[in-house]
Amino acid sequence: MLRPVAGAANQPQADLIVNRLAQAGITAISQISSGNPEFGAAGGRTIYVEERDAERARAVLAEAEAPFSDEELAELSEQAAREAREPGAAGPET
Repeated sequence: MLRPVAGAANQPQADLIVNRLAQAGITAISQISSGNPEFGAAGGRTIYVEERDAERARAVLAEAEAPFSDEELAELSEQAAREAREPGAAGPET
């Protein structure tokens, strides 16, 4: 069963959290929090992991002093801008 472990303001931030958990060996997914797909990448996300990994995932995320480095944020911002300009860019995840 999946359990929520974090929230993200948008898809790029959710991707960073999911990647950080993956580096710790924890599989995670993000899902739109509002239930409104019209928000697309700008909508809030909830990060879920398997119940057995929830405590460890929260610990991994709590260990980070700063949520994300400036470099990580810049890279994701550039990626989001490229995806927004591309025709047929991936739609919102559900």
